[in-house]
Amino acid sequence: MIKRRTVGALVAGGILASLLGSNVTLAGDDHHGNIDRFTIVERAVTDTVVDIGPAGMSLGDVLAFGNDMYDASNTTVVGRNQGSCSRTNLGVSWECNVTVLLPDGNIAGQGAFLDNLATPTVLAVIGGTGKYRNARGQVTLQARNPQGTEFNFTFELTRER
Repeated sequence: MIKRRTVGALVAGGILASLLGSNVTLAGDDHHGNIDRFTIVERAVTDTVVDIGPAGMSLGDVLAFGNDMYDASNTTVVGRNQGSCSRTNLGVSWECNVTVLLPDGNIAGQGAFLDNLATPTVLAVIGGTGKYRNARGQVTLQARNPQGTEFNFTFELTRER
């Protein structure tokens, strides 16, 4: 049986978003040189794990998700995400591919999400569409609760030159 904490962590691991330059106003927007930094919140509620191979957690298991994303105050929906993760390192991490759907375009991301919720995970922002077509940078995911059902996503995006 897969614990909710692990699945919640996976969902968060898969979620990447950038509201840089969008029409959505975020609390905590911060500009330093060529880096835009801001935080949004993910609520992991749609986790669906497909158990592949031996019963229980095993190499190759897949997680699919699609969740609302909220502003830094965790009150207003600012976008959605969708994606999947594959179990690649049992007891250590999952490999995730995600898309965040925003009013002005989509953001794509990828990386290894760590099982240990006490350790922040850093994922790569690898591109996007529309207003986010040149998105590059990273996002640090930090659990907001021990269950792994809410995460802060702190983005550091390099501005277009």
